[in-house]
Formats: sequence, structure tokens, C-alpha cells
Amino acid sequence: MQEYQLIATAASGIEALVGKELRNLGYDTRVENGRVRYIGTIKDVLNTNIWLRTADRVKIIVGEFEAKTFEELFDRTEALPWENLLPVDAQFPVEGKSHHSQLHNVPSVQAIVKKAIVRRLSDVYHRRTRLPETGALYPLEVAINKDHVMLTLDTTGDSLFKRGYRKAKGGAPLKENMAAALVMLAHWFPDNPFVDPVCGSGTIPIEAALYGHNIAPGINRSFVCEQWTNLVPDGLADDVRDEADSKADYDVELDIHGYDIDQNMIDIAQENCRAAGLTHDITFKQLAVKDWHTDKINGVIVANPPYGERLSDKETVHELYRQMGKIYRPMTTWSKYILTADLEFEKYYGAPATKKRKLYNGALRTDLFQYWGKKKR
Repeated sequence: MQEYQLIATAASGIEALVGKELRNLGYDTRVENGRVRYIGTIKDVLNTNIWLRTADRVKIIVGEFEAKTFEELFDRTEALPWENLLPVDAQFPVEGKSHHSQLHNVPSVQAIVKKAIVRRLSDVYHRRTRLPETGALYPLEVAINKDHVMLTLDTTGDSLFKRGYRKAKGGAPLKENMAAALVMLAHWFPDNPFVDPVCGSGTIPIEAALYGHNIAPGINRSFVCEQWTNLVPDGLADDVRDEADSKADYDVELDIHGYDIDQNMIDIAQENCRAAGLTHDITFKQLAVKDWHTDKINGVIVANPPYGERLSDKETVHELYRQMGKIYRPMTTWSKYILTADLEFEKYYGAPATKKRKLYNGALRTDLFQYWGKKKR
């Protein structure tokens, strides 16, 4: 099988986790801002789409070069072997972005790249008329940064955070891959208790259960590359899914709880949990933060509480942070991981974090306040 230069794209602050995931899957990696590079075949493309919990997309790098003029962009794009990826009837829309570059007009950049690919394919396929573009979708992107051009083919389609289980959601739900990142950053072991005290639509507990059972997060969804009959041998996607399914441990018993003060959110969380096939693994219950207590030890709390962005909500949210501190501070064997955009969180919680980590929830800067517990043997 032909090997490709690949990238897994990721939210800012998550790249190292994506790199770790890829290394655990057996790939050599190079972590860069917003992406991780690796090499693989089309089977590896399918495998990493199915397995990556924290990435956004898997892309094939078609080519990279420097370009400061439209002529350079056209000639170097046309020189690439597009026929190795795109059949004669391929639909290939071109998206673009440009930062700190001479070629900063994105619509023009997209049009030039499209024209160059059309010229190349028309020559190779001996087409005198327009290319039909009636076949499978091959989404392309031209990204220019400091005059360095990267041309990629997206193999994923809908972003990897769309696992397929979220049938309903609340106001501002956390993306599934960010929730998975929080679970992984918490260094939780599946034989220990896991609690989300403000679970909303249930995303963090569901991602914890998928992780705890070693269930591949993309196993129940499809990817755009599965339609590429010129590149993906018949039956390969099913084989990769079967292989992934064989690695899941459905027998491990998990102690995962999700709580929320709003019964409506608990109903939504339970619906999503059913869609994920995890109803026996997670207990959801309507409960306020201040009313929770436990005698269990060595647990992990992962929470994405409200941020109180509106002035009218701020005092309510700060009171919530105070309640968290009052209840969680004495729980010395438990580790607590709280994600919030409120940089004054520690003041209201009542204790400085062991460590803080900057993460981006979409475009919003947030901090993960980490309070490490001392495990009791």
C-alpha cells in the first residue's frame, strides 16, 4: 500500500495529546502548532480516524512549497500528482486560509489552486471539456502561512468530535474531543471512581466510559474517505472497524457518575448515554454540587462548570466555585480537574491549583485548574 504524509489537526493546547495517542497506536510523530505529522497508508488513515479521541481531522498532505506570487502558486500546484488521489469524476471543492503571507486574498488563492488542479487532471485524463465533478467528494484545503503553502486532502468529513451519540444537547456543550482530552489529562484509571458534578448533556462521563472500555470513538460513524473507491479497497473499512472492536474491553466494571442541578439536562444526558450504548456504565442523577458527598477514595472529578460570562450570572457561578472548594478541598485522595474561562477560579475555590493548563474551547481561552490528590494504597 502506498504511504502518505499525514497530519492530524487539533485545537490549540491539545496537540501533545494527539501526538501521544498516535504514538500509542504505533506511529512516529512530529508535533507542531495545531497539528501532528505522521506517515501511513490508507489503512492507517481509516485506523486513526476511528481511534483518535482528541484530534479534529486526519488529512493527507498532497504537497508543500513556498509561493509569493499567483504564478508560483499555480505552477507548483499543477506540478503535483493529483491524479494519484483524484479520479476523473471527483468533486473537489477547495477551501483556503492565509496568514502573514504575500498571497492574502483567500478567494483568489482558492480559485488559482482549483484552476491548476483542473489543468493537471484535464491533461492527464485527456479532457477537452469541463471535468464532470459528479463522483465522490474529495475536500481540499490550501493553507498559506508566512508564504509556505500546504495543500491537503481531508479524509474525515464531519469533524472527529462528531461521534454520533449526541442526540440532544444543552446550551453550550463541550465538544466530544475536548471532553476526551479532559479525561486523558486527568490520568484516570478505570478501576477508580469518576465524577462529573456539572455534567450537562453528559459528554465528559460518556467520553470517560468510552476510554474506560477502550472503545474506539469513531467506530459508529463514517468518514468521507470511505467513498473513495479508487483508494480504499472494498471491505477495508469494515476490517479496520472489526479490528478496533476486538480491542474493546466491554467486561471492565466502571464507577462513573454524572450529576447536574437541572433534571432536564439529566434527561438529555441519559438519552445521549443510551445512544452511545453505555447505559449500564454511567449513573446520571439530578443533584446540586453542594448536596454531593462520598466515602469513596482515590477518585477523579472532572468538571466544566458555567463560566458566568454575563454579569448577572457571575455571583451565582462564584458561589458554585465556593461550594466546590468547601466540598472538594477536604477530599485529599481525590484529584480534581476544573475547566473554566474564569481566571479568578482559585480565589473563589479557596486554594491555588497544583497546576494550570491553557486550553481553547473553540475560540474561547480557558484554563484547566488541576488539584492533584494523594492516592491511598
